[in-house]
Amino acid sequence: MSLSLEKKFVSYCVDKKIYVNLAESCTGGLISSKIISVSNASQIFKYSFVTYNNESKNKFLKVPLNILNKYGAVSKETAFHMAKGLAKEKGVNFSFAVTGIAGPLGGTKEKPIGLVFFSFLYNKKNIIVEKKNFKGGRNTIREKAANYALKKSIQIFKLRI
Repeated sequence: MSLSLEKKFVSYCVDKKIYVNLAESCTGGLISSKIISVSNASQIFKYSFVTYNNESKNKFLKVPLNILNKYGAVSKETAFHMAKGLAKEKGVNFSFAVTGIAGPLGGTKEKPIGLVFFSFLYNKKNIIVEKKNFKGGRNTIREKAANYALKKSIQIFKLRI
């Protein structure tokens, strides 16, 4: 029987002493929920934020207002600053953030429904920002984004940590 993504994620973190925090926007806590569904997640999972609007991204993650105003909440720049804001916490060596448009409203030609940005920061300095476009309804997009974040994290662990 193969392990679920969240079990693989937690197992890898426990084995490698990776301590995690994260910020979610369009996934609304789904990634956190998946992680904490694993019984020993408390060993590695420090905390998460659901920063669903610009005010909370600025207040809790210190995303600069000029970045939010210039690029918007759904942008590589905002995703970068979300993860960077998380990385200030002592005792954490892997931070990641997700921001996107799950729909059914809010999409534009430039930023369509299903557009999601991911930012992964390990050892407080090495950052990866990725853009993905997912298809489907609101909950399908959220699920795909959450699963992608966990898969990509595991890839990063295997390659770089």
